[in-house]
Formats: sequence, structure tokens, C-alpha cells
Amino acid sequence: MIIIQPSGGLCNRMRVINSAWELAKKRGERLIVLWYLCPELNCSFESLFQPVKEIRIINIRSLKDPRKLFYQLIARQRFGNDDILKHKTDGILHRSFYESLKNPVYLFTWEHFYPSRDYHFYVPVPSLQRRMDVITASFGKRCVGVHIRRTDNTVSMGKSTTEQFIALMQKELEAFPETRFFLATDDAKEEALLRKTFPGRIISNETRTLSRNSEAGMHDALLDLYCLAATEKLIGSYWSSFTDIAADMRGIEKIIAGADEGKNP
Repeated sequence: MIIIQPSGGLCNRMRVINSAWELAKKRGERLIVLWYLCPELNCSFESLFQPVKEIRIINIRSLKDPRKLFYQLIARQRFGNDDILKHKTDGILHRSFYESLKNPVYLFTWEHFYPSRDYHFYVPVPSLQRRMDVITASFGKRCVGVHIRRTDNTVSMGKSTTEQFIALMQKELEAFPETRFFLATDDAKEEALLRKTFPGRIISNETRTLSRNSEAGMHDALLDLYCLAATEKLIGSYWSSFTDIAADMRGIEKIIAGADEGKNP
């Protein structure tokens, strides 16, 4: 049995669960996920996604939750994020490490440790899917996703500047004049500037809640993620798992603003 506590925001957790599922399949073991509700993601799994049959997901609201303590107690081995980092290369756990794990094992990490584009676990609840359908219906003949990460990611802000996003968007319009843009950003000033720069071209969830410390905020984050994934191409932020997952979910082309030659780092 593999017990995993994914940490970080929504997309980090999705990648961790994908990795853990690959590990569980390799070892022929059950997977249990401890989904921790906290200020950076204060929403249960079932409020976002439809039920998953293959794995057991347990929502916990405290690090002292008896169920969490129980699984830590019964684990023969416990590993944290630093352990995962030390035992992987190019995003893949070393075979000698994962074969040496003793059943049951407890893992806490925000690192992905197996590349996986299998997102079948993540089917939005019907109420969210209906909202997504309304937005994507307005995409028109060609829609490019734009993800501008601000406020809490200094690495991204320093690398992916507003001017670089605007230049890449103008390049899209020069090549395809019919292009519209679905914008996902955590900065209202950025959105106002892009709407002024590209009048009539910007689509967004205009009533979104930005705080991840709320169910409404997490619903809006998921909506942005899936609408980005529904576009034809993505202009994204440097060093952002949100950008990466949006592109990976459906295998769309990704250009990173500020990265050398427009490629992801």
C-alpha cells in the first residue's frame, strides 16, 4: 500500500497523484491519497472532481487528523520531499529506490516523480463543467490560452514580463487575425491592460474569486485550468505548474513568455 500526501497547489497535487498512481501500478499496490484542506487549497477533492474508483481519497482538515496519524504509524517507511528529490533524475524515481520501498510506505511531496499525461482521474463535477462549456463556446474559430502568473510567484514575475506576453499575443494575431485569447491571471491590472491592448479579443472568467483559501476560489482555478487546456495553443508563465498542466492535459503547444527561444525551461 502506498499512502501519499500531496502538497502545494492544485496542479502540484495533480502531478503528485499521477506520479503516485504510476508507482502503485509498478509495485502492484493500492494507493491512498490524503488530500489536505489548507489555505493554499481549501476545498475537498469531491467538490472539484467526480468520484475516482481506482484510488481512495481521504480529505483531512488537520495535520493531527487521526486518519493521517494512523497511516503514518502503520507505515514501515516514511519519506518527505527532500527524499524524493534525492532519489530521482529527470523527473523519474531511481529504480533501486522504488523497488526497495517497504509496504506500506508513506510519502509527503509536491514533486512529480514519474512523467504522466494520464489525467483520467480528474473529471470536473457537472456544475463546473457547465460553466466551462459556456466559456469555451465563445472561443470562436481559434483561441489561444494566456496564463499570466503574478502575486505569489517571484520567479515567474521576473522572467515572464507583461511586455513579453503582449509581444507573443501580437505575433499570434499577425499570423492568424481571427485569434481570440482566453486569459487566466491572478492580477486584475494585467487583465485590464490586455483588454485595453486587445479590445474585443480577451475572454475570461470575469467574476472569479482569486483566494485559494475558499471553495469558490478553487472552483474558479479549476475552471481557468480546463479552459486553458481547451485552447489551441498556450502562452504561459515561466516556472508554473499551472501552465505545464494546462498544456499537458490535452497535449497542446506551449510557449513560455521569457524563456529562451519561447521554450519551457
